[in-house]
Amino acid sequence: MFTGIIEELGEVLSVQDLGDSSRIRLRGPLTTQDAREGQSIAVNGVCLTVLDTNERLAAAPGEFSADVMAETLHRSSLGALRPGSQVNLERAMALGARLGGHLVQGHVDGTAELLSRSPGEPGADGSPQWEVLRFSLPAGLSRYLVEKGSITVDGVSLTVVDAPADSFTVSLIPATLTHTTLGRKQVGELVNLEVDVLAKYVERLLGDRAASTGAGD
Repeated sequence: MFTGIIEELGEVLSVQDLGDSSRIRLRGPLTTQDAREGQSIAVNGVCLTVLDTNERLAAAPGEFSADVMAETLHRSSLGALRPGSQVNLERAMALGARLGGHLVQGHVDGTAELLSRSPGEPGADGSPQWEVLRFSLPAGLSRYLVEKGSITVDGVSLTVVDAPADSFTVSLIPATLTHTTLGRKQVGELVNLEVDVLAKYVERLLGDRAASTGAGD
């Protein structure tokens, strides 16, 4: 599990095509400080398993590798990563740690396109104090979004501002714009989405209850 609070911006060093999968090597000095083989690191919101670190002398200090399976390549934007790409990195949360964002599994539900960026009022230095981003919303996911609810965009825990049927908006503060890839995302680029898992459980429970009582839809 993760929290959606990005720890650092990492960099893709290499991408190896393995046919129906890919192996990526990334640099993330902070994220790899205590990383071990078999542990989980979220890369742009996708939970990946660490293959090697400098602990096994198979990677330089601050680097790690991970395999990306065909299903992950199909459901996420990781297939578009290239050497030099920046990515959001977060280690799995520790039991008992503060939950700064919301419960994030690292299981991507789909991808969305950045439709627009609307900067807010400039601060004293002339830079925007906040920015509103609008993303497309894949069919079937709109029922999980509500105003002021949570959504994960490229691994970042965000609050939904508005959520019509085919799109949604989020407001980004300067820290998010500076310390995540969302500050550099261009209109037309894809992001990974993970809806709040609690909404899925509620939907399943209500569906099972309706079926057991014969209430139907």
